[in-house]
Amino acid sequence: MKNSSTPAQTRRTFVRNMTLGAAYLGSGAAGSLAAELAEATKGGERKLGVALMGLGLYSLGELAPALTHTKLCRLAGVVTGSHAKGVAWSKKYGYPEKYIYNYGNLDEMASNPDIDIVYVVTPNTLHAEHVINVATKAGKHVICEKPMASSVADCNAMIAACEKARVKLSVGYRLKFDPYHIELDRIARERDFGTLTNITGAFSWTFGERAWRIEKPLSGGGPLMDVGIYVIQAACRAAMSQPVAITAIGRPKTKPELFNSVEEAIDWTMEFPGGVTSKASTSYAENAEFFRAEGEKGWLYMSPAYSYRGLQMETSRGQLRDPTVHQQSLQMDDFASCILTGRQTPVPGEMGRDHMKIIEAIYKSAASGGARVLV
Repeated sequence: MKNSSTPAQTRRTFVRNMTLGAAYLGSGAAGSLAAELAEATKGGERKLGVALMGLGLYSLGELAPALTHTKLCRLAGVVTGSHAKGVAWSKKYGYPEKYIYNYGNLDEMASNPDIDIVYVVTPNTLHAEHVINVATKAGKHVICEKPMASSVADCNAMIAACEKARVKLSVGYRLKFDPYHIELDRIARERDFGTLTNITGAFSWTFGERAWRIEKPLSGGGPLMDVGIYVIQAACRAAMSQPVAITAIGRPKTKPELFNSVEEAIDWTMEFPGGVTSKASTSYAENAEFFRAEGEKGWLYMSPAYSYRGLQMETSRGQLRDPTVHQQSLQMDDFASCILTGRQTPVPGEMGRDHMKIIEAIYKSAASGGARVLV
C-alpha cells in the first residue's frame, strides 16, 4: 500500500497530529483529556472506583489489567455469578471481599461510596437488563461494552433509564481513544485528502468452537455483532455521518452445524450522504482486518485496524508510527474525566443506538436477499 513517490511523514508531524486528535476528544470541555488528567492527578483526588460486571475473558485479559494503568480510576469491586471467582479476584487486585456483588443484590451497591462506575461486560442480549439495573438499583454511572444491545428498542430503554437515574452512560468503544483512529477523525474532519468517498473495510476471524458468541439468545447475532461493528464505526467516522441506506447479503454457511443460529459471514454496503459509499464484510470463517478510505487527494490504510494493540496506519503521504497505547485505560480514564468535569462522553449511548440501527438494517436487508433498506 506504499506510495514511494511521497516522503514518509516524520514522527514530529505524527505526534503533532496525535495532539490535535487528543484535543478533539476533549472538544466542548475545558481542555484535552491529557490536560484533565494532569489537573485531576495534581491535587491527589481519590480515583473513581470501577466495578466490572462479568468476569469473562475480556475483563480478565484486558479491562482488569488496563485498570492498573489508569490515572483517574481503579478496580474497586466486581459483579459476578461466582462468589469464589470474585474472592480470587479480590486477592489479586486488592479490593475488599465485601465489594463482591451478584446480579441480584445491586441495590446494596447504592450505599457504597467507593464504587462510582459499573462496566457491564456480559453477553450482548443481557446488556439492556444489566445497564438498567445498574442505573436504577445501584445508581452508578455505566460503561456498556459493545454492541450496546441487541435492538434499537433496548438501546432506547437503556438511555431513558440512565437519564431518569441521572447517571452517565458510555459505550465501550475503545478505538475512539486509539491514536490511529484519532488521526482518522482528524483526516476526515480537516479533509487532508478531500472528502473520503470510497471506504472499504473488513474484520473477520476463524471461529471453531461452541461458545455464547454463536448462540443467538445470548449474542443477538454472529460476527456482525461481535467484530463487524468495528468496521461500521470506522466507516461512520470516515464519512462523518450516519448512512442513509444499506444493502447486505449473507454468505452461504460452510459450517451450518456450528453456526446454526447466527450468520457465519455477511457483506454489506452503506450509502452515506453526498455519494460516499462503504463496502464492508465480516466473517467467522476467515481472517481479515483492514480499513481503507480514499479521497480525491489521497488515501489512508490501516492493518491491523481494530485490534487491542499493534495497529498500523499508512497514508498516501507515508507511514505513521506511534507506540502502542492502552486503549481501555484511556477509554476508562476519559469516562472518569467526564464524571469529574461534567462534560459529555464522546461515546454516548446515542452513538451505540445509531450503530444498532445500522446493524438492524443490515440484518433486514440480508434477510430479504439484498433489498435496499433505509436507515
